[in-house]
Amino acid sequence: MIRITRRSFATLAGAALLARKTLAQNDAAPLIERAIPSSGERLPAVGLGTARIFDSDDEQTQHAAAQVIGALVEAGGRVVDTASSYGEAESVLGNVIARAALRDKLFIATKLEASDAAELRRSLARLETAKVDLLQLHNVRDPQQSLAQFKAWKAQGLCRYIGITSTFHGDFAAVEAVLGRERPDFVQIDYSLDDREAEKRILPLAAEVKAGVLTALPFGRGRLFRAVRGQAIPDWATGFAASWAQFFLKYLLGDERVTAVIPGTSDPAHMADNLGAMRGALPDADQRKRMAAFIDGL
Repeated sequence: MIRITRRSFATLAGAALLARKTLAQNDAAPLIERAIPSSGERLPAVGLGTARIFDSDDEQTQHAAAQVIGALVEAGGRVVDTASSYGEAESVLGNVIARAALRDKLFIATKLEASDAAELRRSLARLETAKVDLLQLHNVRDPQQSLAQFKAWKAQGLCRYIGITSTFHGDFAAVEAVLGRERPDFVQIDYSLDDREAEKRILPLAAEVKAGVLTALPFGRGRLFRAVRGQAIPDWATGFAASWAQFFLKYLLGDERVTAVIPGTSDPAHMADNLGAMRGALPDADQRKRMAAFIDGL
């Protein structure tokens, strides 16, 4: 099977033109922000994920990261999500952010595989910061998992918020148990237009316990771009989406329980296109049903 990625889905020149057009159209539109339920602090609704994006700490990766982070900040975005297990991503981001003096402009989220103080110290050193905004326990599998150490780190000022993550449906029961008992500030979950299980199980509980929601893999690991290859956006969707990326992201943002979407990219044109989803109209409930039916019918 030939793998169709977003980079092969559109040429770089075409993506750049689309991004400029999108930003020009949306410049006057208000920024879509969402409140973090536990505090009321507001975040721009589109951020950046870094899984498998900035794994290598080399000149090319550093350059791409600088461009992408610059595009994010320029358009009003703030959320950057990474992890201690994402290769050299923390070091790449730390270097880029420090060199451009952008720390105060960003909401930095990272993840640890365990309640390990040495791993936390390593992450903070690599990110070149004394504290992160969000510290998450990555890939929760144990329904009895305690977040006591994460809460202690929060009390010590090493992070402002704590959360849990999972991108595995088989672990949703564990996520539900920990989310309901430990009541973290955030949950990060696999959620996309073609994978809507989180709508039924995780989002209602997150709203109940007042946890913010970050959506990982909002393009379904590239499945969504492959599904619509060669097709134009439906006429009925052009009032709220100027590209397929915005179509996919705005479906998620059409749910008020979603705090921010965090698509990954190393391409500044794609970053700009993604950021277009946090301006302009959002689909209403009927339009979201039509979007889901459209994708289900492909």
